[in-house]
Amino acid sequence: MFLCVMLDNFIHKGRRKKLVEIIKSKGITDERVLEAIGKVPRHLFMESFLDNVAYEDRAQPISAGQTISQPYTVAFQTQLLDLKKAEKVLEVGTGSGYQTAVLLEMGVKVFSIERQRMLYEKTRLFLPKLGYFPTLFWGDGYKGKSNYAPFDKILITAGAPFVPPDLLQQLKIGGILVAPVGEIDQIMISVLRTSPTDYKQQEHGYFRFVPLIEGVND
Repeated sequence: MFLCVMLDNFIHKGRRKKLVEIIKSKGITDERVLEAIGKVPRHLFMESFLDNVAYEDRAQPISAGQTISQPYTVAFQTQLLDLKKAEKVLEVGTGSGYQTAVLLEMGVKVFSIERQRMLYEKTRLFLPKLGYFPTLFWGDGYKGKSNYAPFDKILITAGAPFVPPDLLQQLKIGGILVAPVGEIDQIMISVLRTSPTDYKQQEHGYFRFVPLIEGVND
């Protein structure tokens, strides 16, 4: 945690406190989610020139034409997962690693897949410097990680045209998958697996994400 201590000052902590109040006012009620958002130094997941806007409640650009999600969206998806400590969570789309860090602050075991090789390498080296130790993979998120399944929870962090069947099969019975589904604007859905063949789906409003793309990018 040395890097975090050195570069996370009282100004950043004050901005995070205000951010937590903002997303709380927007309807996030899970105190554990709010606490996690309040702990993760979001500015360190972004370029230094964005430091002054790192705690605004909006998405920001990162490498490889991707974005770091709006904090409210991160909190919203995390709350929908209804996480319990020590659960196995598959994250599809590691990106900057910010959502990964929030999940780890919730006390779960994170397995995360990133298709962009550059982002994967950057995040793989960066997260341990902050004291976060997920299991990361460079690969196709549409395929999931069957050799680590079943997962208690699955989180898709990019806009998928449909929920990949492989991911549904890797969700344990009683588990929850959360994903934004749609081509341009997405509907946030949660899927509860109720039996080997049955799933119960709910919708939770419209969002906009970068697209979830099949395959990998070197």
